[in-house]
Amino acid sequence: MDISHILDFLPCATPRAWVDWALEHPELLLVDHANCEKKAASTALNLMYRYTDQPKLLNKLSRLAREELRHFEQVIAIMGRRGVDYPQISAARYAGGLREQVRRAEPGRLVDTLLVGAIIEARSCERFAAIAPELDEELGSFYLSLLKSESRHFLDYLQLARGIASPEEVEGRLALLLETERALVESPDVEFRFHSGVPAPA
Repeated sequence: MDISHILDFLPCATPRAWVDWALEHPELLLVDHANCEKKAASTALNLMYRYTDQPKLLNKLSRLAREELRHFEQVIAIMGRRGVDYPQISAARYAGGLREQVRRAEPGRLVDTLLVGAIIEARSCERFAAIAPELDEELGSFYLSLLKSESRHFLDYLQLARGIASPEEVEGRLALLLETERALVESPDVEFRFHSGVPAPA
């Protein structure tokens, strides 16, 4: 699948150091991927509870939440076949770092939350594409199969934001959020996660 629009949107490519780190931690990659799918569904549902006056948002995010939960089921099925346990692990600083930039007052809060959702979905899509060719056939094929839905989720969030804010506001907020995203992706992390930065020096 062509994801050039994703690559054009993101401020940087995933560093090779992250790909190598992921290949060193295949079980942790699956565990955190499962967590990411749950969190994505939860985020969509939380927005649906908070913004009941937004029918377009309700329809798009209802479908998105169902799809994310289906992906979660697929990931834990793969984990089951491979005998991978599902322990509790800490979250990456990535999503939290982006959400620190979200404005508190409405409607800016909703606009920024939707833009953060778009960025997270875009990065997820880009990372699936980056690592899929280097995984075994089952997992590589599964990750490639997710590109279409992740790309659609990215566009859904972006279109929702553009539907409630001016082009100038969206572009201005994106510039800030994407620069924050670049810093999170390119800076070091001690623990590997699906959305972690590069490995910290030993």
